[in-house]
Amino acid sequence: MKDKYRAGIYDPYLDTLGGGERYTMTVAYCLAQKGWQVDVFWDDRGIGKRLKERLGIDLRKINFAPNIFQKKFFQKQQQMKSYDLIFYLSDGSVPFLFAKRNILHFQVPFHDVGGKKPLNTIKLKRIDAVICNSRLTKKFIDEEYGVKSQIIYPPVAVEEFKPGQKKNIILSVGRFSRLMQAKRHDVLTDSFTQMTEGLDNWQLILAGGTDVGKDKAFEELKKSLKGFPIEIKENPSFSELKKLYAQAKIFWTAAGFGVDENKEPERVEQFGITTVEAMAAGCVPIVINKGGQPEIVNHNQNGLLWKSKQELIEQTLKIIKDNKLREKLAKAAQKRAKDFSQKRFCHEFRKIVS
Repeated sequence: MKDKYRAGIYDPYLDTLGGGERYTMTVAYCLAQKGWQVDVFWDDRGIGKRLKERLGIDLRKINFAPNIFQKKFFQKQQQMKSYDLIFYLSDGSVPFLFAKRNILHFQVPFHDVGGKKPLNTIKLKRIDAVICNSRLTKKFIDEEYGVKSQIIYPPVAVEEFKPGQKKNIILSVGRFSRLMQAKRHDVLTDSFTQMTEGLDNWQLILAGGTDVGKDKAFEELKKSLKGFPIEIKENPSFSELKKLYAQAKIFWTAAGFGVDENKEPERVEQFGITTVEAMAAGCVPIVINKGGQPEIVNHNQNGLLWKSKQELIEQTLKIIKDNKLREKLAKAAQKRAKDFSQKRFCHEFRKIVS
């Protein structure tokens, strides 16, 4: 038996520090914990510190190595052959992978990208497993690329999130950018301002990253909130996020509002890591009935799903006015969140690798 197995991991979006990056870095963590030598391919050496601060994942056993995917084909091929495993997060393309075992991961339900073209068919023969992050993603990937993918739901460090002294806070967490999905903070702020007349001492907090993809719309959003009990927290650290989740009573998301997910599935949230984090901290999720959200939240059992602004407002007011119902749903939400633990993720991923 080998002294140490070698794994190489590549995520082309690593510097966006989002949900996909939590997924790939948890793969790295799971392997490192089992004694693998793990190389994450990225040229900027400062990325490790930023990932640790934003995601709170233990990266001490993980090495950040020069990006071999920027090299010429034959150099790339030779270097990959020295690895027992390559884990590659796809940007829609299918790479040539040459490790002993190769895993291709899709976070986004790509479609109409020529997935079944002959060259992709050749490349896919070298892929041992295709992994998707939700049923929604799997449905489109299997059709587009002609594969039979497996689902491993994203890892959530649920044990890190606990309820604290709850305050009259509605929280939404999601990056302030338009990289692919619109998080639709405007829908949330519009709904909240409509609700404020009948509410005493309630606050809406929008928290998220602005490192990548911030635009004029974000600055306009900030200006429009003056005079309302709405606060924006830019680039919160992991510890700051934990505190926000602990204090909030309700969690909102509107990602994908106004999008036809059958035509543009990439513009809805394919899973909903922040929803699970909030649930683990005892927030009641009141989330849009799109994308991966209904795979997490069971309506009226551990949260609420909505389709229109009016439904969002009505359901939120119902929870605000009925404390007993809020506490019941919050408890059920905490229980449901455990189904998406990091421990479960590592177990499922290692089964594929072994």
